[in-house]
Amino acid sequence: MAGEIPDLHAQVRTGTGKGAARQARRDGLVPGIVFGGDNDPLAINLPFNDLLKKLKAGRFKSTLFNLKVDGHDDVRVICRDVQRDVVKDLPTHVDFMRLRRTSKINLFIHVEFEGEETCPGLRKGGVLTVVRPEVELVVTAGDIPDQIVADISGMQIGDTLTISQIKLPEGAKPTIDRDFVIANISAPSGLRASDDEEPEEMDPEATEVIEQNADDVSEE
Repeated sequence: MAGEIPDLHAQVRTGTGKGAARQARRDGLVPGIVFGGDNDPLAINLPFNDLLKKLKAGRFKSTLFNLKVDGHDDVRVICRDVQRDVVKDLPTHVDFMRLRRTSKINLFIHVEFEGEETCPGLRKGGVLTVVRPEVELVVTAGDIPDQIVADISGMQIGDTLTISQIKLPEGAKPTIDRDFVIANISAPSGLRASDDEEPEEMDPEATEVIEQNADDVSEE
């Protein structure tokens, strides 16, 4: 179970309609709505600066939040829409959906690599290239993993690790159907350069000149 679900603080928005929303924006707040689950929709306001910081951090719509509203129980939510000002591109309204423990959601899960100490490819000087440090998975809201583990202890130079080689938590599956690459082990840069340099074939005429010069030197 994921242990680090970020908190999202909000307050109940009194009043509805465009007038209340405009007043919220003047007060440095962004109006929003929380819907779904077994409860009625809840109108909220979020601090503009905190929301903007989370939006700039990226993947806001695929992050599970623990919504904290004074006077209400904490609830897990995920963003379903962010409306923005067409000129300034700043958030003007946010929609959140409540999640049940059985709800299926898309989240980016961190990939933890293990076995680096015993990996034969790395011990020979190979370089681990991580293609996907995170993988987007369909997971159950009540059973979100902290990470998925990629074991590279048996990988050699030139080997590639794909998602099908990683054991995923029960009920989780990738959002991409194909067997995509997670990481690979490549040869050291010096070795790659030497492999790329093929020996040049000697011109036959040049060979004859060299041999003739060698004979002349031996006769002197």
